[in-house]
Amino acid sequence: MVHVSYLPVLVAAVVVFVLGWLWYSPLLFYKPWMRLRGLDPVAAMTGAKMPGGKLVVELARCIILAYVIARFVALLGIGSWLGAVHFGLMVWIGFPVIILTGSVLWENTPWKVAAIHAGDWLVKMLVISIIVTLWH
Repeated sequence: MVHVSYLPVLVAAVVVFVLGWLWYSPLLFYKPWMRLRGLDPVAAMTGAKMPGGKLVVELARCIILAYVIARFVALLGIGSWLGAVHFGLMVWIGFPVIILTGSVLWENTPWKVAAIHAGDWLVKMLVISIIVTLWH
């Protein structure tokens, strides 16, 4: 049986949840992300409220992602930050990048939108992998 420590999973999930919020905030990629999707960033911010239900679902997604990555890290016996970075990069290339490439090819998602999402996923994969690897 593989042992997963739940506190590092929860901390990693909260960290990437906050980083994801920051990634799509006006401080980083909100304006280009909205424009690339054909929306006016200023109009979208007018009277905008944080959708509570979506935030709860997003936090749950982060927790599940962190748990799954922690299981793989434990199963593979990854024990160093360099191993965690390598693992995070491989998982990022093998899953989000491949899925986003399909969206660009088959769903006409603009490649710049996919690149913004891919950057968010890269941060998530690396941060979670490093936290759950180094915190045992």
